[in-house]
Amino acid sequence: MKLLSKNLDKDGAGSIRLLPEEPADLWHAYNIIHVGDVLKSSTFRRISKEKDKEGSGEMISNAPSQRISLVLAITVTKTDFDPAGGALHASGPVAEESPHVRLGAYHTLDLALHRAFTIRKLSFAPWDSISLQTVVSACDPASRAEAGAVVLQPGLANICLVTEHMTLLRQRIEFSIPRKRAADSAAAHDKALNRFYDNVATAMARNFNYNELKAVIIASPGFTGDGLYKHLLSLAARDVDSGSPTAATSKVILKSKSKFLLVHCASGHMHALNEVLRSPEVLSQLADTKFAKESATLEKFFEVLNEGDEFGGSRAWYGPRHVAAAVERGAVKTLLISDRLFRSDDVKIRKQYIDMVEQVKAQGGEALVFSSLHESGKQLDQFTGIAAILNFPVPELEDMTDDEDEE
Repeated sequence: MKLLSKNLDKDGAGSIRLLPEEPADLWHAYNIIHVGDVLKSSTFRRISKEKDKEGSGEMISNAPSQRISLVLAITVTKTDFDPAGGALHASGPVAEESPHVRLGAYHTLDLALHRAFTIRKLSFAPWDSISLQTVVSACDPASRAEAGAVVLQPGLANICLVTEHMTLLRQRIEFSIPRKRAADSAAAHDKALNRFYDNVATAMARNFNYNELKAVIIASPGFTGDGLYKHLLSLAARDVDSGSPTAATSKVILKSKSKFLLVHCASGHMHALNEVLRSPEVLSQLADTKFAKESATLEKFFEVLNEGDEFGGSRAWYGPRHVAAAVERGAVKTLLISDRLFRSDDVKIRKQYIDMVEQVKAQGGEALVFSSLHESGKQLDQFTGIAAILNFPVPELEDMTDDEDEE
């Protein structure tokens, strides 16, 4: 994401203009565009021009319509994000005068890569610390893809990029591979498997920047992953020796051998990636990344939660009511909160969670905002989206009921 301009008053109201440069940037935009904001971007709209009916002075609008490009500003009433397609849609009434669209007409803006947009937040719901931090994080060049991952089994491969905030499926490969039975079918099986590996290697070269990735994870049941890794290195060595047009990429692959991690998983389907990202060898390789820290912190929370009364009372709690009470008492060591809670349409609820984060930081605690597009964030959402590890037990929390949290 590129920050083009920023104009805020002392109370946080004002506008920020941004340019999304990669799919993850649209996810950041989804997290900072709230209901009530004024969103401005270029868009397309079909316009019908009126014409005079046979010189009578009566205007009719059945003239041929044309699709034109224009800049519109809307007051956001609804947002929708499609992670798979990398599409962000925002809808609402037109908020500024336009020669082509009447004020108040309903319109949907489709935000796209390399198309700038402006977000203006008003005084009743100004820019808060979480939204501003999201902008800073999105515009940080270091916040890019952390790992490439290939989850595969014979005939099926999912090529993914794992970023600080989301997991992106870049390509899915399905390939028919005959079963290995008699000698003749064994030869056909091996030939088809090699073609399958060729397709996967090509997809990896197209979607992975080996120079920038911290790790390249190859995960599979059985020995399929090992076969792909050996095939990949064999292709790279052959290209370098022959001086083929792809030799430059192949040299990078050979230099990046230390980045490859071979991991076992249950299947080649996307859901197996969740298991892979929690494996010790992956977490060790990516120890300094945001999502690895999230995973480790969530594991710690479950560990403390299962300790029970060993330390004279529970030091792990979840749910808005219990966590808020722990924050008020200054007992929170680590706050775990899902970014989903900051997308509430209710300004008061958003402010409540933002204040909670700021209060924990002011007390010397740590606040981690989990991405709801990573497995750790999805798990946290199952526990109401907010949890805390305490410095010390707070006996009063034991007497609180869960009714309010369940509501």
